[in-house]
Amino acid sequence: MAIQSRSSSPALTMAVVLLGFLVVPMSISGAAVALPGIGADLRTAGAPLQWVMNAYNLTFASFTLVAGSLADLFGRRRVFATGAAVFAAGSVVAALSDGIWLLDAARALSGVGAAGVMAGGAAILATAFDGPARTRAFALLGTVAGIGLALGPTISGWLVGGLGWRAIFLSNALILALSLAGIPFIGESRAPRRPQVDVKGAVTFVAGLGLLTVAVVQGPQAGWGDPVVLGLLAAAAALLVAFAAVERRSPHPVLDLTLVRNRRFLALSLVPVATSFGMVTLLTYLPTYFAGVHGASPQQAGLWMLVMTAPVLIAPPVGGWLLNRGVPARTLVTVAVVLFAAGNAWLATTDAAPPVAPLLLVGVGAGLGFGVGDGLAMSMVEPERAGMAAGFVNTLRIGSEAIVIAVYGSALVSLVQARVGDAELANTIAAGGPGGGPQLAAAFQVVVWAVAGITLAMAVGIHAMLRPPAAADQP
Repeated sequence: MAIQSRSSSPALTMAVVLLGFLVVPMSISGAAVALPGIGADLRTAGAPLQWVMNAYNLTFASFTLVAGSLADLFGRRRVFATGAAVFAAGSVVAALSDGIWLLDAARALSGVGAAGVMAGGAAILATAFDGPARTRAFALLGTVAGIGLALGPTISGWLVGGLGWRAIFLSNALILALSLAGIPFIGESRAPRRPQVDVKGAVTFVAGLGLLTVAVVQGPQAGWGDPVVLGLLAAAAALLVAFAAVERRSPHPVLDLTLVRNRRFLALSLVPVATSFGMVTLLTYLPTYFAGVHGASPQQAGLWMLVMTAPVLIAPPVGGWLLNRGVPARTLVTVAVVLFAAGNAWLATTDAAPPVAPLLLVGVGAGLGFGVGDGLAMSMVEPERAGMAAGFVNTLRIGSEAIVIAVYGSALVSLVQARVGDAELANTIAAGGPGGGPQLAAAFQVVVWAVAGITLAMAVGIHAMLRPPAAADQP
């Protein structure tokens, strides 16, 4: 059993964790909205400007698993609070930056803090709540994530327009300060023993996933056959293989491999990966598609995207309600992933502007999976490994987003180039430039069909992996 230092108000615990979680998606969307203003103010463009986003994603993905493991050893509240403080400090430095490289470094620091917030916060909820209350807590967590996704770009746009890009980072720091103010009043929990930290495992994992993320970021720009990209991929593969070997020998690993061998836990951990394929790609590339194919303005494209993001505000508590009323978790999760496949397939066959029905299907699928899937996964592990489990689930979420988005964009550019025969023109068209609507529409159709097939296959696999244990396997 996990050691619990003291009890606290469930409502206060939820408020503290949800405030921290709200900042994570808003920080991503806010930075994206702020890029043009940052580029103009700091007189920068290209790769240095893009690393305002990439640096955050790189450290976020690389440190989440380690943060979850440390939460079990040293306390979930402590890791959450440390992460929130680091996140806030990085946000303040970002707001005060007078050069792009300092801003990039501040964003990398914020990503490390975000890892602590995500892994520590999920572990706090997993140990503070149980049964139906845990289901409701994680459903509410999904709703907050949906608020960040749905309203983040709009709120960030207002801040940039009224106060400038620095206001986005200062607002993040303010929200995190409110979360930190409640930290002393919530309970602490950790594993009953505090063994030595698995330094070798932590270093090999952070280095391996970090190199993989850099390779994925650079791949679409430099080309997947570029020697540097291939070298990064090879080094990442070697380090991740070394990580698995280290973990098998470690008495207190960062990632207990028995956790991964639990097929039902692994199946639920794959739901965020399906979300990366089925929804996050559309969040990233649909506005460009609407502009390039339908001539939509940024404001119009943003309104159209609300058709997909709005259900994410409503569906998580509905999913929690259905689970608590006896709907099998296996059925609910499978339906959520099937909705990704159906929505993407429908999107590939329509030229409606906006494509309301397909976007609704995707949004409902994401809403059912958000929060509820994480809560189900956390319910399948012992309390002393709650941080490790939360770190693993969120590492798959963040890592898959970075990889899938990069590959999706690369595929779009390649398909357009195959039609127009010019790399520079293909990049312009794929970015929503004028004059390439038919080529972009054709390329987008192929990629969306591929996503529909991948998510359908994932739905079948997840459904099979979630089958109840055989009687012989039960204790």
